Amino acid sequence: MEDSEALGFEHMGLDPRLLQAVTDLGWSRPTLIQEKAIPLALEGKDLLARARTGSGKTAAYAIPMLQLLLHRKATGPVVEQAVRGLVLVPTKELARQAQSMIQQLATYCARDVRVANVSAAEDSVSQRAVLMEKPDVVVGTPSRILSHLQQDSLKLRDSLELLVVDEADLLFSFGFEEELKSLLCHLPRIYQAFLMSATFNEDVQALKELILHNPATLKLQESQLPGPDQLQQFQVVCETEEDKFLLLYALLKLSLIRGKSLLFVNTLERSYRLRLFLEQFSIPTCVLNGELPLRSRCHIISQFNQGFYDCVIATDAEVLGAPVKGKRRGRGPKGDKASDPEAGVARGIDFHHVSAVLNFDLPPTTEAYIHRAGRTARANNPGIVLTFVLPTEQFHLGKIEELLSGENRGPILLPYQFRMEEIEGFRYRCRDAMRSVTKQAIREARLKEIKEELLHSEKLKTYFEDNPRDLQLLRHDLPLHPAVVKPHLGHVPDYLVPPALRGLVRPHKKRKKLSSSCRKAKRAKSQNPLRSFKHKGKKFRPTAKPS
Repeated sequence: MEDSEALGFEHMGLDPRLLQAVTDLGWSRPTLIQEKAIPLALEGKDLLARARTGSGKTAAYAIPMLQLLLHRKATGPVVEQAVRGLVLVPTKELARQAQSMIQQLATYCARDVRVANVSAAEDSVSQRAVLMEKPDVVVGTPSRILSHLQQDSLKLRDSLELLVVDEADLLFSFGFEEELKSLLCHLPRIYQAFLMSATFNEDVQALKELILHNPATLKLQESQLPGPDQLQQFQVVCETEEDKFLLLYALLKLSLIRGKSLLFVNTLERSYRLRLFLEQFSIPTCVLNGELPLRSRCHIISQFNQGFYDCVIATDAEVLGAPVKGKRRGRGPKGDKASDPEAGVARGIDFHHVSAVLNFDLPPTTEAYIHRAGRTARANNPGIVLTFVLPTEQFHLGKIEELLSGENRGPILLPYQFRMEEIEGFRYRCRDAMRSVTKQAIREARLKEIKEELLHSEKLKTYFEDNPRDLQLLRHDLPLHPAVVKPHLGHVPDYLVPPALRGLVRPHKKRKKLSSSCRKAKRAKSQNPLRSFKHKGKKFRPTAKPS
């Protein structure tokens, strides 16, 4: 360990089964946080670690946790099976993600180390059955862990050895302060603890006093976002709100942004307004928000990662669930009270291979900007962040850029070179679409999607467990159609495309006209996609391919 700069996984004294799992994941070298944190954790020290989003913080605590558990079982005295590791996260999605990462690292020692996720409130009965088997590691939100402790389905006082608090800077802002303090009363007096965070704020300092004992602090000297060679950050000044919609339409419809993209807005109402607007032009998108059931949100993320659709509209936890305290947890702006307080998008969620993040609405804080931008340019992949800003918001954006630049004082957000006059021909189409998206249409769209997702999530749960391939047929980017859709808007005539962009625009593909019998067969399939149907004497069955 003398040459810490050249320290690799193979030099950390890890179990061969962990090294094999790391190799399977394609990790040739540890990231900076992993290189510094894992040896200290294996020495038994408490850790307070700050590293940027996407830097590998989950593996930085999961690897030493698994190594310590395996070493104890291999060399220690034979003792009764018990829960020895606890991972606390602020949201249900992060709990699933942490569980998945730990299970991947434990692929070759799954018989020796079992992991349970107890973050979903609707599965409390099955969770109690799982906890009765005493898994080695339990992952969950503070509220769910406390609930199981109070019901005596989980006991930690005599067995817990490792406590991890992931995304520590979010726990208090999500209103978990009282639950966390109550939870600590159920823990033993001595245990090893890790606090992992993207930022150090007052909440993290308060958690440090509550949980850690003489910790080693890792405040890594790295930028909070990747450098300009990997992450390009732009700003575009839009004179009016209409210009923002017009520019977004042109970027997506003319395929000027390629690959998968995330669109961030500040409220749920805005997310559905944007989806219905794009729907007018046959641009498929789906909305990810806390009103949807957990299974639906995870299914959306999974299908997005698999490439079923290229555009997701998201609202981030900084705006919808936080910052709030105590009993006000989960109350966001007016009209958003129904959102799940334990459902976060901007922080920590692992979207795969995102090419671009579009801040359609300006992030409210620098931290929100960092965590939004952190969804792209992960690992060694390139990415783009484009922020739409109104003239009245330029001062606020300047403050964000000033905090991002730190001591470098150089420009971080470069001006996006785009001549709005070249897309003026699309403005009348944009106005037509914006007029169609009324407040009533937005309310109907939200209600319709929630009803459909509840149906898919609950009533068909058993069916999909028996027929997992049919689950792939569910699409979250299908048209909602509460607004009047004008078919001609979905096609872009060649004369409207600016001459400078004609070489970049993908040609519009005309759909083949179906015969009346084919239309009937297609209508029968769309009305009940889960059943096979007959057409011209042949039996058709749904496939797992996206429609």
